[in-house]
Amino acid sequence: MNRSVLDRLISYVGLALAAVLLIGGVLLTTASSFINAEVHNQLASQKITMPAGPALESLKPEDKAALEAYAGQEMTTGKQAKAFADHYIGAHMNGMSGGRTYEEVSGEYIQMTDKSTPKAQKLGELRQTLFMGNTLRGMLLNAYAFGTMASIAGTASIVAYVGAVILVLLSLLGFRHARQTA
Repeated sequence: MNRSVLDRLISYVGLALAAVLLIGGVLLTTASSFINAEVHNQLASQKITMPAGPALESLKPEDKAALEAYAGQEMTTGKQAKAFADHYIGAHMNGMSGGRTYEEVSGEYIQMTDKSTPKAQKLGELRQTLFMGNTLRGMLLNAYAFGTMASIAGTASIVAYVGAVILVLLSLLGFRHARQTA
């Protein structure tokens, strides 16, 4: 096999790989756009406003710092959802339960023999509140996870586009070299 044939063969393979990367880039861009739109629409439909002012003042400094960037904004992104879930809902749940988890409070409630006492009723209410808080936190953290996947897909699409351009340029150089060596 002479050098010209080899150059053309490698150049065609490069073009084929560039086409694969281009298709992959389009698919990743579509996925990123779809996921971002869904996260935005699902969060916006809940009409959650990020805490501001006095609602932030009662929080620990690290929780307050995590929420200040979003203060007063409508929640529409995965990053906002994570901040709200971890530093607002989570902080309030930990404050109410003394740092105990839903599982710990629920186990304590289940072990109580007389659930009609004021202590049992208060623990049952805390158990219910922690259950609802954990459910909401889980949903918000799923929005964060999907938002992160959208971001990764967007970055991967850029890498795929750049790779496709590089392969096209290298393939064109290969075809030029094939003509020169013919």
